[in-house]
Amino acid sequence: MATVAKDFSIEEKLTAVLTLQKIDSKRDEIQTLKGELPMEVNDLEDEVEGLQTRVNNIDSEIRSIGEYIESRKQAKKDAEALIKKYEKQQDNVKNSREFEAISKEIEMQELEMKLCDKHIKDATVRLQEAQHAKVQSEAQLEGKKEALEAKKSELDKIIKETEKEEKELAKNSDKAKEKVEERLLSAYERIRSSYRNGLAVVPVLRDSCGGCFNIIPPQRQAEIHQRKKIIVCEHCGRILVDSELNDSVKAL
Repeated sequence: MATVAKDFSIEEKLTAVLTLQKIDSKRDEIQTLKGELPMEVNDLEDEVEGLQTRVNNIDSEIRSIGEYIESRKQAKKDAEALIKKYEKQQDNVKNSREFEAISKEIEMQELEMKLCDKHIKDATVRLQEAQHAKVQSEAQLEGKKEALEAKKSELDKIIKETEKEEKELAKNSDKAKEKVEERLLSAYERIRSSYRNGLAVVPVLRDSCGGCFNIIPPQRQAEIHQRKKIIVCEHCGRILVDSELNDSVKAL
């Protein structure tokens, strides 16, 4: 919250808001240095998590298919055992009716064995496909992990190099805000948020606005240089200051 005294001169108010701009621009430079790295790290973390989930799901599928194949193999063994049992029973049948009934049971078990073979063959194909998909997914996962580590390392290096400066600038920004009157601070923050480069206070350079580069009329420039009222660019709405004031004010 700004706590600036109401009787501060226009020049003092301009100096205060310009100082804040210089500090915030320094902070923006650090964020620009980081670039898209934080977003890239977050995206890669999401991709790694997604690929790990895929690998886990494929592992679960492989286990399920393996268990199914084993169950079909066991079913085939059971059918083989029943066939042997029925063949022994055929040796002791008393009439053709019993013989035919046992023969049908044998045929059923032979059909069951063929069905088991088909199921095992189909499941083996699915198993191979799943194993291939796992190899591909694991390779993708490893690649994404390596990319993530590289991006994290790059970002951590920048953070380590700029952490102290960032903290100092953040503290100085808060201090500078206390010297800007509330209405001017509100206007500053509104204008600053409207532009990607974060410039709300700009100097007049070569007879032009330092933000949008539109020509500033000579009379307007004279008023800006006098520092008797706060003047904004008619084209972009940024707060204008003369180049001398701009050059004299430094970030804290």
